[in-house]
Amino acid sequence: MLFSCLALLLATGCSRLAYKPNQQAAAAADQQMQLVAQQNQEYQSRAQSLDRDNQELEAILAQSRQKVQLLTDEINTTRDQLRATTDQLVALREDNSQLRTKTSALMASASQREQGEIRANNSMLKNLALADLPGVQVRQDGDLLRVEIPADQLFMPGSPYLKDDAKQLLASVAIDLRQNFPEHIIGIEGHTDDSSTHSQQFPSNHHLSAAQSLSVYNALIERGTLPAVQLFVIGHGGNHAVVSNATEAGKARNRRIEFVVYPERIASR
Repeated sequence: MLFSCLALLLATGCSRLAYKPNQQAAAAADQQMQLVAQQNQEYQSRAQSLDRDNQELEAILAQSRQKVQLLTDEINTTRDQLRATTDQLVALREDNSQLRTKTSALMASASQREQGEIRANNSMLKNLALADLPGVQVRQDGDLLRVEIPADQLFMPGSPYLKDDAKQLLASVAIDLRQNFPEHIIGIEGHTDDSSTHSQQFPSNHHLSAAQSLSVYNALIERGTLPAVQLFVIGHGGNHAVVSNATEAGKARNRRIEFVVYPERIASR
């Protein structure tokens, strides 16, 4: 039978066999490849979108970190300012406490002081050399003697900090007063003009004038120029102007320290 088939093929002139694939299978394969390619393109598009989202998130995160750093810096700055303000308040309270103590001591000893009078023609006034000091003025005020020194000669502008040559001037004034009034009560009184202080440390002219008076007091006590028992300090602010504040010259005149010699004398020691 096999030989019969071979003979038949040879007789019909067929020399080879041909295989034709199934067209339906080929179409399915093409469709599958197209689907894979489409999915691959979608995956790439999603990956690019995720990459952009990631970059945006990183930018937002960087901005957030920067804002957090700025807020942290502001908080630290505010803490430093609060700490400095607290220190200044503590210092002012200590100064006020010292002022109250000295005022109380002065009032307590007032009943024990000997009464006296300082007259304009008193021989002690003739011995004073204060009027020869630059910028220093001496004037009679009833029973009081006032020695006026411009604050601009003593302090850095708007502060209680003494200039380099201020202590020598104060010592010259104090030595003269001690020689002529060794037993009289002497007030160190601070005065300002009517300008605002613009300072957290000295929020008013009363604070500033009191601090200036205390600086003078401390400078004299440290050198032993005048005994502490003979002195007290007062800050009047701008309440007792001697001239109008309408001009700069008037303001400068009103900014002053006054040594005020009182008729009262210190108690016998």
